[in-house]
Amino acid sequence: MHKTSAWPLSQAYVALIVYASLYPFSGWRNQGIAPWEFLWSHLPKYWTGFDVAANVAGYVPLGFLLALSFLRRRSDRPAPATNTVAIAVAVLAAAVLSLLMEAIQSYLPSRVASNVDFALNVAGALLGAVLAGVLELAGAIDRWSRFRVRWFVEESRGALVLLALWPFALLFPASVPLGLGQVFERLETALADWLLDTPFLEWLPVRDIELQPLVPGVELICVALGAIIPCLLGYSIIRSIGRRAVFAVAAVAVGVAATALSAALSWGPSHAWAWVSLPVRLGLGLGLLLALTLLALPRRGSAALLLLALVVHLSLLNQAPESAYFADTLQTWEQGRFIRFHGLAQWLGWLWPYAALVYVLFRVSAGEAQNKMPA
Repeated sequence: MHKTSAWPLSQAYVALIVYASLYPFSGWRNQGIAPWEFLWSHLPKYWTGFDVAANVAGYVPLGFLLALSFLRRRSDRPAPATNTVAIAVAVLAAAVLSLLMEAIQSYLPSRVASNVDFALNVAGALLGAVLAGVLELAGAIDRWSRFRVRWFVEESRGALVLLALWPFALLFPASVPLGLGQVFERLETALADWLLDTPFLEWLPVRDIELQPLVPGVELICVALGAIIPCLLGYSIIRSIGRRAVFAVAAVAVGVAATALSAALSWGPSHAWAWVSLPVRLGLGLGLLLALTLLALPRRGSAALLLLALVVHLSLLNQAPESAYFADTLQTWEQGRFIRFHGLAQWLGWLWPYAALVYVLFRVSAGEAQNKMPA
């Protein structure tokens, strides 16, 4: 049996909820009231449709993934009674998490613990868990399992989790389209701030020249690498050449759509395609062309080439500074409705390529017994 990807995805989603619920993690104080006091407080006088939708929708995936994790632990098709237990376990776990998050929010000045938010979170988890149960009874989950067996190798869970997270990592605006993991400049600044007024500040390397913006040719290469990286990750677990071709086209299309959505959220729908410059168009075309050229590459060879692509991509991106225009766009994410998503989307965009790097290092070092491409 294939190991289900629902469980690690649910763990990642729990981390996402914790970050979104407690961001920005500053200004902690004790108000002198019990953290569960919000359960008996009056209903809030002011609320918006966005708040209701966000609280419900935010817990739907969690309920779905938790229920699916429970259901997929069985090798046979679960009975309706098992579905009921899975739904109950998922909703209870989500309710405990929501209760804990609301209670901790009472210690944050920028957040307000709310019994309405708690109820909406539980309702969202119930909706997601019921959806998983319905899909299971309808056989849709079994069809996905058969599809996964046909398309992917047995040990594919880690890559599938990374591929599922990749579009969400792209939602945080990047200075180079599809350019994830540009952290050098911010890391250097953060280290300098932490070591200020300490003798260890002198240990930091000092650059003789300032970081220079990427020239169009290097931007083209970065975009091409950003497009081919998820393709190579998929190639390392996909069984046949034809399915690789379908996946490559779909992956590039998803990357373009996610980047357009990020631009629309940052600058407005009318500017959704403002990022598609000539170097970007050429880079996307080159990336797709390279992906199609490498369709017959063995799985282990795909993992090795992915390792090289990640290293080069991160090296090029981190030799350039974040543009001032890019920094201005982040103010939209750091204010208003995006405040809950700013931190978690940012960290996901920063860490995804490094998580992929660790994963592929394990894959290459493990040395798969069957690493040849089937005919």
